[in-house]
Amino acid sequence: MNMKKRNLLLSVVMSALLVTTAAGCGSSGSKSSEAGSGGGTDAGSTDKKNYTVAISQIVEHPSLDATREGFIAALKDAGITEGDNLKLDYNNAQGDQANNLSIAQKIASGKNDLVLGISTGSAQALVQQVKDTPVLFAAVTDPLDAKIVSNLEQPGGNVTGGSDTNPEAVQRLMDFIAESFPNVKNVGIVINEGEPNAIVMAKNAEETLKKHNIKLVRAAVTNTSEVKQAAESLVGRVDALFITLDNTVVDGVDSIIQLANEKHIPFFSSDRDTVEKGAFATVGFKYYDHGYQVGQMAVDILKNGKKPGDMKVTMQEKLDLILNLKAAEAQGITVTDAMKDKVTDKENDIIQ
Repeated sequence: MNMKKRNLLLSVVMSALLVTTAAGCGSSGSKSSEAGSGGGTDAGSTDKKNYTVAISQIVEHPSLDATREGFIAALKDAGITEGDNLKLDYNNAQGDQANNLSIAQKIASGKNDLVLGISTGSAQALVQQVKDTPVLFAAVTDPLDAKIVSNLEQPGGNVTGGSDTNPEAVQRLMDFIAESFPNVKNVGIVINEGEPNAIVMAKNAEETLKKHNIKLVRAAVTNTSEVKQAAESLVGRVDALFITLDNTVVDGVDSIIQLANEKHIPFFSSDRDTVEKGAFATVGFKYYDHGYQVGQMAVDILKNGKKPGDMKVTMQEKLDLILNLKAAEAQGITVTDAMKDKVTDKENDIIQ
């Protein structure tokens, strides 16, 4: 009898242990499933994957800074967040090509999951130095001419990214100048002939203006400190001023804006940020959106395993005329209804 009681008690204890163990396994599985079912950040924390991304930027100015901010925002929206599962190595060359090369060499010697070059020069240096890590580029005008990639549809290798221009943008802006300013016979451009993107865009502008019998007059610079003097050299020789996505010139654009306002010379730029700063008009887009688009490409590489060489180079398709009415007043420009009618998104692209 005692033996039966002992056996019964043992059976009860064993059953209880089995139930407890099963419950424990079920609980663990539920937590794992719950964490894995979330998006972005939750998924990232579940697999405990940490990322290291290095950025090389040629110089600080609004367009390039906005590109970087958009890129980082796209990563964050996908659950790749600085200070959590992302280590970000940001490097700025301060417009110095020697610094630019040193940064690329430093990045190449490090262990990164992905690197980003913001500007043509930065991307060129990275492509030359980084061979085994995915390389993305942004704010590059002509990746083919700059020999960053050899094919836009199938870049091949470890490189792809986003071009920050569409040849149509410059052409439309030059057409706008010709149609809206009939008295303009000469357009002055401050340009660093050492920047490939500036050369390509200037040539595009020159060819378009030529169709309207308007001449492009160049004032060359080699560094930002020369921008003011170059712009002043154009006074009396031109009827309007224009700059491309020229990092050297954009970095010193304040002096051009000041001159345009003082001398009442219409000033046109190739980027929205410079228009927001004080140029009168451009045909363009938001650089934050451009950076975000390249950031989404980075997410595809980091989280989805896509190969850069299989990803086509993106280009900005959505273009609009952007006008700054305060700049118009400062530069002695009468903004007509015909000018405003050329703006598609009047709420966002007519800056009051």
